[in-house]
Amino acid sequence: MKAILYLILLLLAVATSQSFAKTPGEVEVGGTLREANMQGLAGPSGKLSEFRGKPLIINVWASWCGPCRQEMASLERLSRRYGGQQFSVIGISTDDYPEAAEAFLKQSKTKFRQFIDSQLFLENMLGANRIPLTLLVSAQGQVLLKVYGVKEWDDAQALALIGKTFRIKM
Repeated sequence: MKAILYLILLLLAVATSQSFAKTPGEVEVGGTLREANMQGLAGPSGKLSEFRGKPLIINVWASWCGPCRQEMASLERLSRRYGGQQFSVIGISTDDYPEAAEAFLKQSKTKFRQFIDSQLFLENMLGANRIPLTLLVSAQGQVLLKVYGVKEWDDAQALALIGKTFRIKM
């Protein structure tokens, strides 16, 4: 009986550690993001370096992800209120089919700049082994914070977190 219990606990430990393992080429908090070409989604393509010079919020999402869909409206409100002035906000879809991501963006009336990661390069570099994932990145491209899971990005708590992380007044 003890052996069976031990085996179950061992299997659970292995499964849990693997589910939070780093992605290949992941840039951890404190590291600097590498250059990346980004395929535009309902907008122009671009390079990650275009967003240097101003703090950046990157949201990694997918149209099939319920929590991602849930937080998108708060990111849109955040972008409309502060985006472009104190920091930029972009989205990275991990959808396999651009049509699904585009349909969600149209339905949700999301206007901030969006890209799709069909090659998994950004997903791996950003560490998106679970989504939604939101990164706060310095003006120099350094990853300051990673937030996994859904969040109301325009509520008082999130605004305080953004202000503190970017050292700006919100």
